[in-house]
Amino acid sequence: MKLSLSVLDLSPVGRDTTPSQAIRDSIALAQHADRLGFTRYWFAEHHNMANIATSAPEVLIAHAAAVTSRIRLGAGGIMVPNHAPLHVVETFRTLEALAPGRIDLGLGRAPGTDPVASAALRRTDAEVNSQLAELLAFEHGRFPASHPFAKIAPMPSDVAAGQLWMLGSTLAGATIAADIGVPYAFAGHFSFVHAADALRHYRNSYTPSRAHPTPHAMLALTCVCAPTDAEAERLATPLRLAIVRNRTGRRGPIPTVEEALATTLTPDEQAIADEFFAGAVIGAPATVADRLRALAHDLGADELMLSTLLPSLDDRRRSLELVAAALA
Repeated sequence: MKLSLSVLDLSPVGRDTTPSQAIRDSIALAQHADRLGFTRYWFAEHHNMANIATSAPEVLIAHAAAVTSRIRLGAGGIMVPNHAPLHVVETFRTLEALAPGRIDLGLGRAPGTDPVASAALRRTDAEVNSQLAELLAFEHGRFPASHPFAKIAPMPSDVAAGQLWMLGSTLAGATIAADIGVPYAFAGHFSFVHAADALRHYRNSYTPSRAHPTPHAMLALTCVCAPTDAEAERLATPLRLAIVRNRTGRRGPIPTVEEALATTLTPDEQAIADEFFAGAVIGAPATVADRLRALAHDLGADELMLSTLLPSLDDRRRSLELVAAALA
């Protein structure tokens, strides 16, 4: 593909899809993306969400790496507040040892869940930026000699924890990525309104690093592609309803197309859906290809990552096939 395209997977759970089946479908889709030529395939980390099953991205990465041959596998991302920094480094070094040159470690500063589940996951009161700094110190061996952790050698010690990425949906993540000189992925699939400012700030503030002398920006987008514009809009209808229900405390599996079409949103609910889908790319192959090219050009994105949050594996396979063919 001439435009570098990747996939973000959240293992969507629909009315007719069990969470365990959603996990297995994600592995099948990763294999499909590998064959289609996508650059990388990332699994998100979310907890306590009835329509998203990706609670353990590192496990999914390991399995996907074993059944694919070329595509990069990664976390989009590992949510720093939820994990011990040393464990993250050792986990991703282990993944890199098993799949050399194919592992990405995307780091996010949000918990990826609600406050109650966040409290259940956390076992420290450390501030998130302190945890991030500790993780980077473990990875790069940069603890001061007097620090007690300086004596710890994360294993396996002869590999890196994959390629480090910083994730974000505001200027804060862009600032950190620029300061430490790593690639940056912006979460435009749910927070598109800040995308242009964040990507511009990242590029303008970038501090070159030895591993990454130039900035590399990736933009994540919601994308649904079908043979016609009308069919794509029809398939996306349940996502709008699912987002509204999730953000108004009515969590559940992604509804069916029929249920979504039979539901009328209130003006407030429509505003919620419109905000979430502000940067969504939905349509026939030509429509999608033109829009993706324009977004990459206008926002200065080196790479686009597509989130196709459809519960049907067949619909997601077809969406990726159509996008890949349209941009070949």
